[in-house]
Amino acid sequence: MNAFTKLLALLLISTLAACASKPDRPELSEREIYETAQGYLNSKNFSLAIQNLQMLESRYPFGPYAEQAQLEIIYAHYRAGDNEAAVAAADRFIRLHPGHEKVDYAYYMRGLSNYTEGEGLLERFIPTDMTQRDPGAATQSFEDFRQLLQRFPDSAYADDARARMIYLRNRLARYEINVANYYFKRKAYLAAANRGRYVIENLPQTPAVPDALAVMVQAYLLLGMDDLAEQTLTVLRRNYPDHPNLDKDGNFLSEVGIDQEGSFLNKATFGLIDRYEPPRFDNRQKGQE
Repeated sequence: MNAFTKLLALLLISTLAACASKPDRPELSEREIYETAQGYLNSKNFSLAIQNLQMLESRYPFGPYAEQAQLEIIYAHYRAGDNEAAVAAADRFIRLHPGHEKVDYAYYMRGLSNYTEGEGLLERFIPTDMTQRDPGAATQSFEDFRQLLQRFPDSAYADDARARMIYLRNRLARYEINVANYYFKRKAYLAAANRGRYVIENLPQTPAVPDALAVMVQAYLLLGMDDLAEQTLTVLRRNYPDHPNLDKDGNFLSEVGIDQEGSFLNKATFGLIDRYEPPRFDNRQKGQE
């Protein structure tokens, strides 16, 4: 027996011995993996819960627990604070199981994940005006909940979805007013008026409507569109007589008269005197919202 043959024989014997020294470890059953994942969910160890749920789905893709695991992965990602992953998991479930008896849960969780998108740890403990934030996730959340109600009006999640949609509408309307205030600062008065009109036309019956009307009145005055200003003021006066920009006789208390930046004093003092103070509308500060 040459040296190579001897070496090969030794390697084979070593391999067989190693295999014999390790007892067979039976693969965990689908139910065992699922129960393990449930234990991690109950103990709020969402990372390990996700790992086990994903393992269950990969090992037993057609088993009785597979679809439930996909639903619980959505929840686990959401509770772990990974809203993007939760939305992706919800989208996947909706795509794979559009007729599933619990698909309404996936729609609801997709909306809920977008609803809380942008809320970091700081926002959860310190009051933050979310109407100042980019409205992208809020808009998507509103659409998610709208789809849920349209497809499953009798869903167990319908009432909560409706309540959240009301909040989102109010938030989106207030965002438009904030943008209008920004446009006043930039002296883009027509753009400010358009934001106010958008609220009136697309987000009626929200607490921001009175301010939207006031925005339009102020913008039209600054643009010299007195007829439009008077028409809008009539609507504001008739429907919201207690708005802070109306005096007791219903006259509009303009936040700015003549554009101060164009005044002689402003130019002569390089803006130090008669400084332009842009209009800003927010009736929440008056306790009306």
